[in-house]
Amino acid sequence: MIETADEFVRLRQSEDREEYSRAAEEEAPVSVWIEVVERYPDMHFWVAHNKKVPIEVLRILARDGDDRVRGMVARKRKISEDILTALAADPDESVRNAVALNPRTPRALLEMLARDPWEVIRKNARKRIEETMPTT
Repeated sequence: MIETADEFVRLRQSEDREEYSRAAEEEAPVSVWIEVVERYPDMHFWVAHNKKVPIEVLRILARDGDDRVRGMVARKRKISEDILTALAADPDESVRNAVALNPRTPRALLEMLARDPWEVIRKNARKRIEETMPTT
């Protein structure tokens, strides 16, 4: 388990593959994630990248100013519908497209994204709708 914000940053910046992997895969207390978010803005993407980051932290990162961070949040399988709903209306096309591709995105959001101004998003949302429709 990652115990401190500084430990997470050290692991993430390590050139040792094992340590680097720990930053992507190990749990940390919510307080540690919050401290990383508050103290290390350049680590937001890597916090969102972590496989065990809690939903409370993803909710914070979904409002990040960096579209790469919001896009990473939109790709998470462990994501709530309220976060997906907010990101489905994101000003950045890549974030909305990540929502369209997320297997957890509910049909109602996919239908909304099927009317997106960007053709790629419309296409991906329609494909996901087709994939989720039962075949008869």
